[in-house]
Amino acid sequence: MSEPRWLTLDEKVAWLGFVRVLTRLPAALDAQLDHDAGLTFFEYHALSMLSEAPQRSLRMSRLAQITSSSLSRLSNVVKRLEARDLVAREPDPDDRRATRAVLTDAGLALVESAAPQHVETVRALIVDALGKGELAQLHAAHERILARVDPDGVTRPDWL
Repeated sequence: MSEPRWLTLDEKVAWLGFVRVLTRLPAALDAQLDHDAGLTFFEYHALSMLSEAPQRSLRMSRLAQITSSSLSRLSNVVKRLEARDLVAREPDPDDRRATRAVLTDAGLALVESAAPQHVETVRALIVDALGKGELAQLHAAHERILARVDPDGVTRPDWL
């Protein structure tokens, strides 16, 4: 077995900074969304993806891909959202063996009411912290990383 390619000090500092963002950002987004809409970031993300999908509907397996979730985790979350009348499940008309998640009118209203403050939080935490060139660099960097961790692009929504 060959010797591992240990991180240099600069690489280690960059990696650990990235890890801090990966662990702190979700907590900040969860706190804002819980306060303003009674949602977790994952719940909001699922609802917002449904709000942008054609007919506000996606096959559960596709929604799991887009939200980078397991089907069982998504199913549990959708069950909670169903109990709040934010999402409904129905058989997929193209394949009756599959199930679709459909955003209800109440779910759309909640996403629309939560979106302005959520966008302000995203802007405050990320977008406004970077200059235009840095934002473009961040986008280029995450696209290169995604090409390695999601080479088939399964997490990219079809409408983007």
